[in-house]
Amino acid sequence: MDGKPRPAATPEQALAGMDQLIALSLVGQHDIAQRLGLNVTDLTCLGFVLAAGDDPISAGTLAEQAGLTTGAVTGVLNRLEKAGYAHRQPDPEDRRRVRVVADPAAVATAAAVYEPFYRRLNELFAGYTPAEIAVLSDWFTRAGDLMRSYLEEIRSDQLAAMPRARRTRSR
Repeated sequence: MDGKPRPAATPEQALAGMDQLIALSLVGQHDIAQRLGLNVTDLTCLGFVLAAGDDPISAGTLAEQAGLTTGAVTGVLNRLEKAGYAHRQPDPEDRRRVRVVADPAAVATAAAVYEPFYRRLNELFAGYTPAEIAVLSDWFTRAGDLMRSYLEEIRSDQLAAMPRARRTRSR
């Protein structure tokens, strides 16, 4: 598998492309959530539950990953259970803790919705060398770490992170 020649790009062009991808992803997640009868927050949490695979995620970890309070996660879990996507089960090592397990039908439903796009992404990856894919993977991992760190910063002091003009108007 040979890499194809790539056009030169500046960091600004890469950021603009990333911004467009993120915007499209947000719109897409909204559309997918509607198709599945969920809201975007519930779909995001379902994604974390599905990603946990055979090692069910705890409700507390789900809250942390989604940036929600434990009370908000309780509402999410109630809705996911009602919709048939997940259920709670006691943690076998600590019965005070709750683990969240995806319903097998939910896994199949999510796979049916996402699989066509993932297939296309894999076709896109096929045009890259293993070394290029390693760079992409490294970039996504490191960018994700930066995003998590930045989210922690703005969540710890939301008012300070708000632009000055907005703070004065909201008083």
